[in-house]
Amino acid sequence: MRLRSIGASVAGLMLVTMVGVGCTQHDGSATRAEQAATRAEDAAKRAEAAASRVEAAAQRAEAAADKAERAFMKHTHK
Repeated sequence: MRLRSIGASVAGLMLVTMVGVGCTQHDGSATRAEQAATRAEDAAKRAEAAASRVEAAAQRAEAAADKAERAFMKHTHK
């Protein structure tokens, strides 16, 4: 959940940067703002991918814990 909120924060930063690009008419600052927006978008994509990987790892860990618990219970009943 925390990584998703980070991704949302980065997306919000990207939106603010894009609005800033629209408001500025200076070529130099607009170019820098566009570059910053691109970097923010890339960071948001990386954060989303990382969150997806963490979620998948958590699901695998939970499945392994359930399997270990079942095996433990099976051996204690013998």
